[in-house]
Amino acid sequence: MDRQPLLSRRVGQSLLADVSQFDRGDMSFIIICGALVLFMVPGVAFLYSGLSRRKSALHLIWIVTASNAIVIFQWYFWGYSLAFSPTATNGYIGNLHNFGMQHVLADPSPGSPLIPELLYSFYQMEFACVTVAILMGALAERGRVLPALLFVFCWMTIVYCPLACWAWAPNGWGFTWGVLDYAGGGPVEIGSGIGGLAYSWVLGRRSERELINFRPHNVSLVALGTFILWVGWLGFNGGSAFGANLRAVLAVWNSMICAAFAGFVWCFLDYRIEKKLTMVGFCSGTIAGLVAATPSSGYIPLWGSVVLGVVVGAVSNYATKLKFLLRIDDALDLAAEHAMGGIIGLLFNALFADKNLIALDGVTSVPGGWLNHNWKQLYIQFAYVCATVGYSFFMTALLAKTFDMVPWMRLRTSPEEEALGMDDVQLGEFVTDYVEVRRDYRDWTPAYDGALPMHTKGGSSETTSSATDNSPPAAAGDRHGAPDLTNKAQRPQQNELDIISEKPAEETS
Repeated sequence: MDRQPLLSRRVGQSLLADVSQFDRGDMSFIIICGALVLFMVPGVAFLYSGLSRRKSALHLIWIVTASNAIVIFQWYFWGYSLAFSPTATNGYIGNLHNFGMQHVLADPSPGSPLIPELLYSFYQMEFACVTVAILMGALAERGRVLPALLFVFCWMTIVYCPLACWAWAPNGWGFTWGVLDYAGGGPVEIGSGIGGLAYSWVLGRRSERELINFRPHNVSLVALGTFILWVGWLGFNGGSAFGANLRAVLAVWNSMICAAFAGFVWCFLDYRIEKKLTMVGFCSGTIAGLVAATPSSGYIPLWGSVVLGVVVGAVSNYATKLKFLLRIDDALDLAAEHAMGGIIGLLFNALFADKNLIALDGVTSVPGGWLNHNWKQLYIQFAYVCATVGYSFFMTALLAKTFDMVPWMRLRTSPEEEALGMDDVQLGEFVTDYVEVRRDYRDWTPAYDGALPMHTKGGSSETTSSATDNSPPAAAGDRHGAPDLTNKAQRPQQNELDIISEKPAEETS
């Protein structure tokens, strides 16, 4: 008797019994939401690239992309197990029960019994990828990429995984205590914002020359990155209901409202100073609103998001001044937007969380906040905020300082490399092809000793034969491929070339 077909039928029946409790519509919804969260990673990359100088713009795209791959490996290797292992009971961090994604298949997930654990682990992995992508903004214009990749693996292990365990694991101390953190105010926003602040502190300030007259090099990329993030955030917050249900729709609506109001508030606060409406200001406020909606969008009513958007737009705007008081060069305002937005959103849960709205997913039952007379929720949320802020800053700073003390693992480039730009020093590639390694006109326009075609009135060409005629070669795009200057009398003199050169006059003489 052939045992293989019988074994296959038994395995198929076993799997059918295991997955029959899951709704295919909910599973499809979470797969799509996970893809939308992944889409946020290039959104962060484009946003950061646009906000930086041209000479360091590709540097941030590269580190965001590469760190995404590191997080995927870490999450598969032991990250998921350290965050969500069901057999760990210490409340702080998981164990290695799910090492290498073992025993992760068709069991009900920690987030909801309506989706399998394998799908839940994928969705949570994308949260981790976005968190690290945000954190990498701390490297702006001065951070080395190879040490940062090793740092990412360690940071995920000792910072992000414990924070995720606290908030979402069934045995995490925050979860069992009743903390309300819908989609990651603690692990994602405070973890990346405060972690970025600590990393920037260890790196040190950029040189004063780099800080003078600093402006984003490409505001179009800033806007593009912001709207990619906005689209992805709908999967980030909507999918955190873990099903195609009414609570997911509530979260999407709250995200839209909060982002819109925060964007306008930030923009008009900037208008009072410069009397101009800026694209960067509107994008900054929009992101702050989406950040605040992350921990709160699945808990509070729609009118609560109006209030939240106004408050976070104003508070995050003024919070950008904290880096000057702290003298920490938080170049991309990670603390002001992500950490402050996450803190405000978490505290709003204590005031406006409604248990009837939370129950719209058909699974979750919690006492709510002050709207339901649950007064103790405020100190629970406040204690959780203090714990996540303190842990994120201390552990990130300690880890970064440890790396920086190892000579070949130093996190920052030299002042000379900083002046050249991270694209040139770290990558050897550039965002745009007109940024040359050799910036002097005469360096990339070599002397030409050959014969050049010369056009006559009749359309035929003649050839110069003088070996001493060092005319420049035809530049790409010149009419008919012929140079515009055909004799020495027409060519620019030395002082004219100095004007063309991008180097200062004393360097070209």
